[in-house]
Amino acid sequence: MNRIKEVLEEKGIKQTWLAEQLGKSYNMVNAYVQNRRQPSIEILNQIAHLLNTDIRDLLVSTQSNL
Repeated sequence: MNRIKEVLEEKGIKQTWLAEQLGKSYNMVNAYVQNRRQPSIEILNQIAHLLNTDIRDLLVSTQSNL
């Protein structure tokens, strides 16, 4: 699971812009945003760079806080 959708919304950035910057189709980026498909580490790193955020901010922790 990823937080790409939340970070895009926080920054006011459209999926179409992200798709153009990545050289990917809108449908592919939308699949990432909707968590139907997970981007590779390389693509996730590109997304983090484009959104000016830490790659860790795009990931959902699977550890429970005990």
